Amino acid sequence: MNTARLVLIMGLLATSSVFAADHKVKMVDEGAEGNMIFEPGFLQAKVGDTVTFVVHDPGHNVISRHVPPGADNWKGTVNQGFTVTLKKEGIYLYECDLHKMLGMVAVIQVGKPVNLAAAKVAAAELSKKMAMGAERLDEYMGKIQ
Repeated sequence: MNTARLVLIMGLLATSSVFAADHKVKMVDEGAEGNMIFEPGFLQAKVGDTVTFVVHDPGHNVISRHVPPGADNWKGTVNQGFTVTLKKEGIYLYECDLHKMLGMVAVIQVGKPVNLAAAKVAAAELSKKMAMGAERLDEYMGKIQ
């Protein structure tokens, strides 16, 4: 490979990471939208962005419950921050598995909602496992564009 082509490729790779955003999502006991929530509960991002889950109040974790086809599932550890890179376009549903019964669930939309139908089915199934807060998940799903 010639030097000019190598420099061009290296520049393109560096440029894509420069424009990637790191979104912060706090895991909290009490917030503007209620108790046992992720703030924000709905997030729009781009492919290549990262999401860093920040422990604001102890006793929470984060686990994916539905991801776009080809995306990796994730699971954080209780009381530890966690970062995930969003590599695929679509809808991601996640929860604190310790507090999902209380409605500690959230949604990330990355680019176009290519898996919207499957995400709606997954959200309906997740809602059935919640003692409260199902309306919160419905609200977040309603924000998908």
